[in-house]
Amino acid sequence: MNLQNLKTAGPRGLWLRTVLVCAMGLPMLIFYAIGTLGPLLIADLGVAPHWLGWLVMSAFGLAALLSLWAGPLVNRLGTRRALALLFWATLAGYGLLVSLPGFAGVLLALAICGVAQALANPVTNLLVSECVEARSKAAVVGLKQSGVQLSALIAGLLLPPLAGSLGWRAALACLLLPTLLLALWGPKVAAGSAAGKTMSLKIPRPNSRLALLLSVQLCVGLVLSSFVTFLGVFAARQGVAVGETGAMVAGFGVMGILARTLLTPLAARMAEESWLLLTLLLLASLALAVTAQATPQAHWPLWFGALGMGLTAVATNAIAMSMLLRDPAFGSPASASGLLSAGFFAGFALGPVLFGTVQQGAAGFASAWLMLIAVLLLGAGLSLMLVRARARALQPVSPTA
Repeated sequence: MNLQNLKTAGPRGLWLRTVLVCAMGLPMLIFYAIGTLGPLLIADLGVAPHWLGWLVMSAFGLAALLSLWAGPLVNRLGTRRALALLFWATLAGYGLLVSLPGFAGVLLALAICGVAQALANPVTNLLVSECVEARSKAAVVGLKQSGVQLSALIAGLLLPPLAGSLGWRAALACLLLPTLLLALWGPKVAAGSAAGKTMSLKIPRPNSRLALLLSVQLCVGLVLSSFVTFLGVFAARQGVAVGETGAMVAGFGVMGILARTLLTPLAARMAEESWLLLTLLLLASLALAVTAQATPQAHWPLWFGALGMGLTAVATNAIAMSMLLRDPAFGSPASASGLLSAGFFAGFALGPVLFGTVQQGAAGFASAWLMLIAVLLLGAGLSLMLVRARARALQPVSPTA
């Protein structure tokens, strides 16, 4: 058995996968908490619903900015120290969230969580690249990306009853102990990883194919963040209780886990994964069109939208990350992952603010849902451009006369 197999076999392999899932899920859990507990936050903080978009922007705006350098930073630190920084930043963010008062305090706490979000994809992708045998890489990427959706499941099932009895801050305080344990022991899975050379502050430029994939993920991030952030508010206007909204977010998480763990290996067996990205984005636009039809008398479109978005749009990020590891033409794993995350998080940061602004117009939620559908169709068009760009790269060069 070679060194790579030793690293991923038995209890060590299980611990590695657990840390990968938690590294992806814990920094993102706060985002799903905002979507699930949105009405409670609005009432407690005394703000208008569209202010939730600024909370999301504080986390993902910083995450998008830091992601530009996250890949080189992870290469410089090595996976062990980068994992430690990720978990300690998450712990600091949650600690501030449960202790600082007012809207400004929540804004600062979420910004600290943005540091961990920026590190999550580069450090976990580098860890997979170093420690997982080639035949298992796609499956492990799908598994670790499903950690994000596991956080949605936890936020949807556990946080509403805890918040109802203890308050939303105390409910989130329950996450402090497991985060502390991961900060202390999680980095040991990367004990053999060495730090790299001196870090350059120069922002790496994406090549044309990575730029297209990055643009697709920007569209996906914009739509997903808007959908999850305002699902609770939209559902409340249709007479849906917080508990049922939590169940919808949990269903979104379950479907996302299934989609990422099943579709990522499937995409790895395809000759061109971009066709799957295109198909999933078209199906996601259908799910949003159905969501918009919800009324106080008919809640099933909300369930259809939550489950449909989990099965479709959510899977695209895991597929994109797997593409980076399988095709070296996109760039080195850590640097390419950082740039891709920058695009994804930029969409996450911008989406809720744009959605909230459009939603305040005369047409309300109807025009906001249409905006998201248009963004998904744009992402589908970019996916088609990526198909053609990769096909051109595979064409043999004609000999000169």
